[in-house]
Amino acid sequence: MLALIKNFFRGENMRFIGKVAIVTGAGSKRGIGRETAMLLAKEGAKVVVADMNYAGALSVAEEIEALGGTAIPVQVDITDEVSVKSMVTEAVAKYGRLDILVNNAGITQPITTMDMTSEDFMRIIKVNLYGTFLCSKLAVPEMAKNKYGRIVNLSSVSGKRGGGVYGGSHYSAAKAGILGFSKALAREVVEDGITVNCVCPGLVDTDIRAGLSDEAEHAIWESIPMKRPATRREIASTIAFLASDDASYITGEDIDINGGSHMD
Repeated sequence: MLALIKNFFRGENMRFIGKVAIVTGAGSKRGIGRETAMLLAKEGAKVVVADMNYAGALSVAEEIEALGGTAIPVQVDITDEVSVKSMVTEAVAKYGRLDILVNNAGITQPITTMDMTSEDFMRIIKVNLYGTFLCSKLAVPEMAKNKYGRIVNLSSVSGKRGGGVYGGSHYSAAKAGILGFSKALAREVVEDGITVNCVCPGLVDTDIRAGLSDEAEHAIWESIPMKRPATRREIASTIAFLASDDASYITGEDIDINGGSHMD
């Protein structure tokens, strides 16, 4: 039975053999980060499962290891430079290099601008946008050493159309900022062999939308041409594509994954 379980990580598509990946916000049981960490590990990557919740990160790392993959848990506060530096240092100390960074960690808040406090605004901006900046800034030098890197940032349909899914104007502003930041960073690091791209999910089957009432959620479903939220695997598969050599000539781009709710 154990041999059968371990074969889960022995598929034909092994795009990440020899690669080391950090996935932030990967400790949630029903999150995009966990799904991405599992998929990268399944295809051969050594994965650093990073999350503020160490118990969650540990659980995901242990699950990957039990299935025959390679992973370590790391506790990180992506808004703290010392903490992010420690995460990157631990990844390189353990595995010798860093090839892939998935900036998945983020938070949201369903609130109107008029009800929003300055503290609310800064908290959402700091975790989503500033956290993406910090992790990218500290990962790039390690990637540049090998003239190879893949950074995939999580933006959102809200950053393109100004909300309408889940979260307030501060969330839309942060996710729009990630798009601009990613394009600018892509230009800066291209000569180091590093690509920087974004995915922009719409409504996804994760716990981040747990505050929605059934009525509100189904109203959003009705506004989506495909009439359903994305699965976590659908988002993770797109992230894995951008993190792979299959996307070696793509940088500064963003991919919409929203079932048709927003089309550029």
